[in-house]
Amino acid sequence: MSQFSIASLEYWHLGVLALVTYAVRLYGQYSRLKDFKGPRTTGFSSLWLISAVKGHKTHLAYASVNERFGPVARIGPNDLITSSPELLWRMNGARSTYTKGEWYLSTRIQPGHDSVFSGIDEDHHTKRRAQLASGYSGKENPGLENDIDTQILNWIHLIKTKYITTSKSFRPMDLARKAQYFTLDVITQIAFGEAFGDLVNDEDMHRYVQSTEEMLEVMAISGAIPALRYMFTIEWLGNLVFPSDKDSTGIGRLIGIAKDLISKRFGPKAVYRQDMIDSFIRHGLKQDELVSESLLQVLAGSDTSATSIRATMLYLMSHPRIYRKLQAEIDAAVRAGKAPSPVIKASEAAELPYLQAVIKEGMRIWPAVTGMLPKVVPPGGDTVEIDGKQVYLPGGTNVGYCAWGIHHNKDVFGEDAHVFRPERWLEARGENLARMAKTAELIWGWGKYQCLGRPVATIELNKVFFELLRNFDFSLVDPAKPWKSANVGLWMQSELWVEVTERSAT
Repeated sequence: MSQFSIASLEYWHLGVLALVTYAVRLYGQYSRLKDFKGPRTTGFSSLWLISAVKGHKTHLAYASVNERFGPVARIGPNDLITSSPELLWRMNGARSTYTKGEWYLSTRIQPGHDSVFSGIDEDHHTKRRAQLASGYSGKENPGLENDIDTQILNWIHLIKTKYITTSKSFRPMDLARKAQYFTLDVITQIAFGEAFGDLVNDEDMHRYVQSTEEMLEVMAISGAIPALRYMFTIEWLGNLVFPSDKDSTGIGRLIGIAKDLISKRFGPKAVYRQDMIDSFIRHGLKQDELVSESLLQVLAGSDTSATSIRATMLYLMSHPRIYRKLQAEIDAAVRAGKAPSPVIKASEAAELPYLQAVIKEGMRIWPAVTGMLPKVVPPGGDTVEIDGKQVYLPGGTNVGYCAWGIHHNKDVFGEDAHVFRPERWLEARGENLARMAKTAELIWGWGKYQCLGRPVATIELNKVFFELLRNFDFSLVDPAKPWKSANVGLWMQSELWVEVTERSAT
């Protein structure tokens, strides 16, 4: 036999061996979770996960899987998705032995640098949460509410000067963009001590909104593909692909601003303010850690709160009965002197029952975060009871969160769970109300993974709906096409065109 023939035979054997090895690996992936049904290809590849992101309706894709295949279903080779509140409470509980999955690595804004959200080391996560808790709560940031008030007044001023429609002038406003300007100015004021100034200038000052939307899909797809996740862990590699602090706009510009402003808090001529950053410094965060946490505040805090404002306002405008009922409660509070100008206190807003019901219902029917947020089953596996059946979850499996399925669950919220009806929160009693409330809490995360920014977002939402409806009347310009809305785990929303008219003093 010639040397050529021998070499060809060896290559053929190697090829067959590689193919068999690959087939065995694929079968091993499939067989680990063979008891869980899901769309075709999910047992062997991440193609379904990628297509769900590319379809820009990730929330509905996840929900349809649970509707079709049950409360725990397969969406990838090592990935399950659940619409079971009980399993979510178990995985995220304070004493849970479940851990964060590698999906979180794809949420790093700076390659190689973790925030409290992106880090997957549990001990580090617990320590970092303890360092951040006081600052986020507002206990060590006495100016927090005033900072939010300032931006609410800026938004009201912008509307009054540029976007009031009269009998002689039609001036539509994109509520989707202005909501993002508001939340960006709030969170940059809190995170950096200086607002972007989007509301004052009526402009996306650093092209942040555009660049964020471009980046979100990349991050979501990276979360579905293990090889891509590691670009976020290798700093030099990530720096070749992702935004740089030398960029003049977008996420890179945000990183540059964060580094510059936070550097001023250190050194012999350090700037001192009694604010959130000061709290973080006093609890031990280093300069580079502060940059990572500040970037997280801006990305997570502005996008999620803006989504809640947009969606709730859209539902209010689409339901005149609810709109007028809320506005009547607001007007009554003003007449009773419970909300002196210029901006209602958060504590006063918290005492208005229908306002609170509207906020809860808006966040329930349109959850701001619909990404998987997967947790990893402990090494020994776990047996859980779901819908009266014992279900075994193999160790090392990623189990994700189906937000749309959970918060539209008819068994929890009633047969009309798909309907925006704030009254459900006022009518429910006893165990039914307790289960609704506990399930709705999953919007904020749960247990050891609960959202640290909740106090800030709660103050924002309590105030902003009250003041917008106190000062103005809103209506949709085109009810047949109210907005553009896409989902890749977070929302990308624009062109929520509204007509605004000014109200007379109540």
